[in-house]
Amino acid sequence: MTAIDWTWVGWGALAGGFASALFFAGLAWGMTRALASTRPTMILMISGAVRIAALLAVGWLVAGQGASALGGFVLGFVLVRFAILIVARRPAPDRGASCN
Repeated sequence: MTAIDWTWVGWGALAGGFASALFFAGLAWGMTRALASTRPTMILMISGAVRIAALLAVGWLVAGQGASALGGFVLGFVLVRFAILIVARRPAPDRGASCN
């Protein structure tokens, strides 16, 4: 049976959470820029390419530490993703009736 190195799982989860937060912050930034632009496709393509390349680079570095670190990375990424989705899907607050 293979032993799980919990230290590397923790470091991998920390790296995955940080990478996920940066990934989705970059997505929000790219979407904001694209919606205000006359050429949104170009901005979204560049933003996506940069975010994917950075995520793959960090994942590659973490995977080099072993399966425990990679498992922690995936766990951290998915947990932060779920947290971001919960926040993003909240309904907008009711602002009340307009005076006009």
